[in-house]
Formats: sequence, structure tokens, C-alpha cells
Amino acid sequence: MTLFELAAEQKSAEVTDWAARLGWVAGLLLFIALVYWLMRQGWKWRGSLQSGLPDLPAAPDAPGAARLTMSGRYHGSTTAGQWLDRIVAHGLGTRSRVELTLTDAGLDVVRPGARDFFVPAGRLRGARLDKGIAGKVLAEGGLLVVTWEHGDTLIDSGFRSDRAAEHTTWADTLNTMITTTEGTAR
Repeated sequence: MTLFELAAEQKSAEVTDWAARLGWVAGLLLFIALVYWLMRQGWKWRGSLQSGLPDLPAAPDAPGAARLTMSGRYHGSTTAGQWLDRIVAHGLGTRSRVELTLTDAGLDVVRPGARDFFVPAGRLRGARLDKGIAGKVLAEGGLLVVTWEHGDTLIDSGFRSDRAAEHTTWADTLNTMITTTEGTAR
């Protein structure tokens, strides 16, 4: 008899203790539900810790002509310089599709299925290419990170374009716009 024939003849033992089996399955499902509930409580706790963050600004009625537009994904926002400290207040922790529009008035972030927000040009602080933000790690330069000021907090928001080649143009344009805005403000 070959090894293959021996393996074909072997069968799993039949379940004889259904009560024990169902008990283990029920216990596993309860454990998964507990872990999910704890994660949800942690998310709510983080949101309550960040409750001092002011409400997000809305886009002006007439923001002006678009300098750049981009379609892609919004991967979240963190405290500036701390790529794992996710901000969840006001829906900033919710990943979503995104349509970005840069105008002279600022950066308009439109997120279908999530809360839109607007970053006035005077609040933009910088832009860079990075590889990760709060739970999302990509290849080097695969993420456009925009730093902006909201209240007393500096925030990094991560975006990934559907066409990654756009990231460099966005970072350069944003940094030029910030430098020009700071130069005229002085």
C-alpha cells in the first residue's frame, strides 16, 4: 500500500461530545464580542479625551478657482509628529474615500460617507511625503501628509492619491503656498 492510499483511508474522528464542542464555540464567540466591545470603548474614550478639539471649519461659499484636485483615500489624522496618536474627534479617525481641492482659500476635504472639513490657507503648516500614519504603512513616499493647525493642536492628515505620482506636485504646491502666505502675513 502506498502512502497516498494510507492517507486516503484515514478519516477524522467523529464528534461524540456535541455539548462540549458547542460550549467551546459559544465561548469563542463571547470572547470575540468582548474584544470588539473593548475596542469600541477605547475608541469612545479616545474621542472623549479629544473633546476639547474645536469643531471643524466648513468650506466657504466661494473658495475660488482650484489650483489642484485629487481623488484618493483619507487614511486618518494624528497629532503632528506622532504618527500613531490617531485623532478620532469630529470623525477625523474615520477612513474614507476623499476628494481634495486646493484653492487660494485653503484645502477642501470632501469625504463621501464621512464628515467633510476645510483647512483655511492660513492654518496650513506644511506638507510632506511619508510612509505611514496611524495603522496604515505604505512604501516610502506613498502617503501625502498635510500638517495643519486646528485650535491649539497641530494635526497631520494622511492622504493617498489614486495616482501616487501626484503626491510630489501636491507637497511642492502646498509648501510653496504656505511660504507665500507666511511671507505676505509678515
